[in-house]
This record gives sequence, C-alpha cells and structure tokens, in this order.
Amino acid sequence: MIQISCIIYMFLLVSITGAVESNIVAGRVAKPHSRPYMASLQFNGAHSCGGILIREDFVLTAAHCKEPQEMMVVLGGHNISATEKTQQRIEVARYHQHPKFTPGQYEYDIMLLQLKEKAKLNKYVKTIGIPNKNGKTPANINCAVAGWGRTGDKMPPSDVLRETTEKIQFSFECKNIFQTNFNSEHMMCTKFDRKKGGVCQGDSGGPLICNKKVEGITAYFKKDECSNPRYPHVFTKVNYFSSWIKKVMKPSVNVA
Repeated sequence: MIQISCIIYMFLLVSITGAVESNIVAGRVAKPHSRPYMASLQFNGAHSCGGILIREDFVLTAAHCKEPQEMMVVLGGHNISATEKTQQRIEVARYHQHPKFTPGQYEYDIMLLQLKEKAKLNKYVKTIGIPNKNGKTPANINCAVAGWGRTGDKMPPSDVLRETTEKIQFSFECKNIFQTNFNSEHMMCTKFDRKKGGVCQGDSGGPLICNKKVEGITAYFKKDECSNPRYPHVFTKVNYFSSWIKKVMKPSVNVA
C-alpha cells in the first residue's frame, strides 16, 4: 500500500528515489529472528519502511519514512503477515527528524522514533549498537542489509524477512555518479552483485550492518535501477550522527 506522501516523494524525485514501499531484491530468506533488532514500520497494517531498535525505547530509521498517518512499530517479527506470538506492536510517541532534514532532499535523512512504551527485550527482540563518532568503515568490506517487501520490480512484497550482503564502495565513485546529491561527509555507498541482490524501494530506514554495528541507514538509489549494479546504493552514515543520536536519547527527554 503506497501512502500519499510516498507518492508525492516519488513524483518529486525524477532520477533518484528513496527506498519506499518495497524491499530486498533477490537475497535470501533470513533465519527467523536472527536479526532481533529489525523493526517493521507500518501504516494501516501495511509495511512501509524498516527500522533498527537501538534502545528499548528508540528506533532509528530514515527521516523520509515519516507519514501524516500514525505509525506502528512492529518488533520481533519474521513473517509480518502473520500474528506471531513473538511480535510486539508499539505506537510512536515522538518523531525526532534531524532538524536539518528537508522533505524531498537527501541530506540529513535520519530520524529517531521515541516509543510510547519500552520494548520487552528477549531472544526475539534485542537492541544493536551504533558506531563511535570517529569510527570509519573501510571500502571493499561486505556488510549485511535486510528488510521486508518486494523481491523484484514486478514481484509481490515478501511477508518474511530477507537479507543479503553489499560491499562498501569508495566515496569518490558515488560522488562521480550522484554529483551534488552525494555528500561523503555523512553518506556512504555500496556496490552489489545482481545475483545476490540488494536493497530496493521500501528498504528505507533499514540497516547496513558492518562488524555487528549499524554503520548505515538505507537512504536512496537511482530510480528504477535498484537492481542495476552500475548504480550504487546510498546510505546515511550513522557515525556522523552519533552525537545527535545520543543527545536525543538523553534520559531527560520524556514521553508526553
């Protein structure tokens, strides 16, 4: 189900698009609950974006995933079309979009969702750490991506979590392709194998996991070319925003 603001967002982006509405192209079905930090962000019961549980009461995602409708965060899910006993459904109390984010643009595409109640941590629902501010992710290492949704341009969404790996690319390569839309200071990009697949529309807000930490948040790729290895996938660089993340999550920030 495509939300109205998603349609507007897609209309505005002629050659580049955020990864909204669908999901991992190709890839493989993840082992159930092997990624307990994964969150499905839903509107009216339909998956829209991915998210990452980084504290019991905070989910990290992309800023452009925000919609006018109320969002539901589903944790502990594998088959999100089923009512699994492992699932926790929690409403959002506050949406903390980065103050410099502008809808329709690619800069500062990061958001924290403050949950109305803390997630109950168990073997199905766990948090994952974020990197230090000064941490660096070298090129040519393999990192994992995961999400729910379409497995191809004309394929139906996947009910179960899928995953694959993508390789960190040199920033100058992405700068040459995306020009002013790529800022190497707070963006990173990956290359991928067509057979193994990678992120596509709908994976926005989902993680790029390197060395067991969230190094990136799925942000955008060339429109209608998510499965074309000629064009890299772009992620928001988490370590650049680590200070902002920690500031937002200070205990002094109370839920209304």
